[in-house]
Amino acid sequence: MSRGAQLRDRLTDAGYAAGWRAVRLLPEPVARGLFAGGGALAARRRGRRVRQLRANLDVVTGGRLDDAALDDLTRRGMTSYARYWEEAFRLPALSRERVVAGSRMPGQEHLERARAEGRGVVLALPHSGNWDAAGVWLVDWLGGPFVTVAERLEPESLYRRFVEFREGLGMRVVPLTGGERPSSTVVREWLAGGGTACLLVDRDLSGAGIPVTFFGRRTTMPGGPALLAAQTGAALLPAVCQFDGAGWRFVVHPPVPVDGPGRLRDRVTAAMQQVADAFAATITEQPEDWHVLGRIWPEVGPEGRPAPLAVPEADRAEAG
Repeated sequence: MSRGAQLRDRLTDAGYAAGWRAVRLLPEPVARGLFAGGGALAARRRGRRVRQLRANLDVVTGGRLDDAALDDLTRRGMTSYARYWEEAFRLPALSRERVVAGSRMPGQEHLERARAEGRGVVLALPHSGNWDAAGVWLVDWLGGPFVTVAERLEPESLYRRFVEFREGLGMRVVPLTGGERPSSTVVREWLAGGGTACLLVDRDLSGAGIPVTFFGRRTTMPGGPALLAAQTGAALLPAVCQFDGAGWRFVVHPPVPVDGPGRLRDRVTAAMQQVADAFAATITEQPEDWHVLGRIWPEVGPEGRPAPLAVPEADRAEAG
């Protein structure tokens, strides 16, 4: 690794460490206002990732919004994303009682039924709302940890910082790559023992996922949640996290069937399509809380539809 890359990694890790320390020291209304302002500023600057979010939200809303309304939704999306980070920095300092009291779980009966049957549970989630706050609620409800898989970030020190953060909230974190054993093996054993797993699946990092139609366009999603449920007998439950005023809402959908006749791959493909449909149904209700600033559909890039606002010169060079 070059000296410049090493310096960049150290600065990245130091920035997150400073954020975790500083935000907890600020009064909550001040921190919330600063992050909301930062999200709104990012929306006005219209960097590449903001433009990609705008294009994604255009798909989510079916292209029905005019440019002004789409800009407003993008601004709300960036302030929602900023709220996620403000809460992530503050969450270890918040009491479990406060998070639980401020949370609602429509569809909780689906979790309760699977647990009563002694089955494991696979919760498949998109990047929406605050999934870490949902984790706090779930650990409290389960009376113990659930397992989740984490992408291995760079630098390694930053990855360890996020692992320590989530394990401090009561989760068991398994690395996607580079662990002592394959992550799929660890999660499969956990589910077979009646445990619960939470997996974020609206971004296919491997590029070898299951083809699905998502908001009317073709893309891919990891097939792991459906495959693990089929292999272990666990219930597969799509769930979507959203902000709810000053609190949080976690919508749990009915179980998606993964058993029955036919080839395993066909059943996994059908199940992941139902997961995508469940995501879309809830994301549509509050699209600003869907935090995907990367490319989901191959044909939908950051240029999106022509926008009335001028794109900064630096961003034009980046896009080119």
